[in-house]
Amino acid sequence: MPVLNRIASYSEEMKGWRRYLHQHPELAFECHQTAAWIVERLREMGVDEIHEGIAKTGIVALIKGRAEGPVIGLRADMDALPIEELTGAPYASTVPGKMHACGHDGHVTMLLGAAKYLAETRNFAGSVALIFQPAEEDGGGGQVMVQEGIMDRFGIGQVYGIHNAPNVPFGHFHTTPGPLMASVDTAVVKVTGKGGHGATPHECVDPVVAIVGMVQAVQTIIPRNIYALDEAVISVTMIHTGTASNIIPEEGFFAATIRCFKPDVRALLKKRFHEIVEGHATAYGVKADINYDWGYPATINHEEEADFAAEVAREVSGDEAVDARAAREMGSEDFSYMLEARPGAYLFLGTGPGAGLHHAAFDFNDEAAPVGASFFARLVERAQPLA
Repeated sequence: MPVLNRIASYSEEMKGWRRYLHQHPELAFECHQTAAWIVERLREMGVDEIHEGIAKTGIVALIKGRAEGPVIGLRADMDALPIEELTGAPYASTVPGKMHACGHDGHVTMLLGAAKYLAETRNFAGSVALIFQPAEEDGGGGQVMVQEGIMDRFGIGQVYGIHNAPNVPFGHFHTTPGPLMASVDTAVVKVTGKGGHGATPHECVDPVVAIVGMVQAVQTIIPRNIYALDEAVISVTMIHTGTASNIIPEEGFFAATIRCFKPDVRALLKKRFHEIVEGHATAYGVKADINYDWGYPATINHEEEADFAAEVAREVSGDEAVDARAAREMGSEDFSYMLEARPGAYLFLGTGPGAGLHHAAFDFNDEAAPVGASFFARLVERAQPLA
């Protein structure tokens, strides 16, 4: 089964939705205009209930089927990124320094397309909970929506989401049972010594040398403390210190992103990071202040739901276009909190060639929206069929 014919007939309307959203990006929890616009579309579609103000600007809307039954959740994130757009598109961002560089405008469009179809046809039992979530990129809006009780409040029994995947063949889906995306933690280390003239280093306590030693040493954690088959990453991404070539600075800092899939590995990475940095601080005679931020957990698909989602994806795109045992990825996602709260699965949908995610030239492929909407719609009809 290809894209549902009814959803295909919405293609131009969906393109208009997506391009409107692309022109009006908002960040984190401040998705006020976006949420208001989504609510207008949902009212036009005739959904049964609309609940606003969850996690500040999040929305949960309900569509009831033709018979009693459970509730299935479908999620789309709606926040943008603090990036200056370079696409040159006629529908480019109208907000300086902000753009939809990760395709969340496309994710919202896919879910709205599915909502329009489901509200028209209602060929399912139970209800659908449409979850429009803020702050995926920064702030963990998925966690906040779960903490504010959406799963219990709306009786959601299982939950699913899609992310677009540029440079993956158009219309191809991939997912896997178990860990799909990594946890992400961030460490920022401020190192304080004693500054002075570069000509008299013996009168100083040099934080630069200490930072160099720390950075080199933390890179030994993975090859020497983590089992080789337990994937993990430590990337030091910032080092800042100094003001002039002849001055030894008083302080400096470095920052790192730390990613893995298993809770025990995650705990060990944090433990060894602290031990190495603190040990080097003692050795170099500096003070090290570590801010180790525990971020999103790993995105872990439930086996039965991941296999079911892949089966539905095959109906939409064909057997050859679905990889149900794809390699896991080191990126992270706060949909992980929803999968901790309920069974479900997360999938990637290929959108064909183009700039990568979080790139200033990224633009969601509008042709992919009916594919994602058809997947969501068929997922509901298959998961909660009418007797």
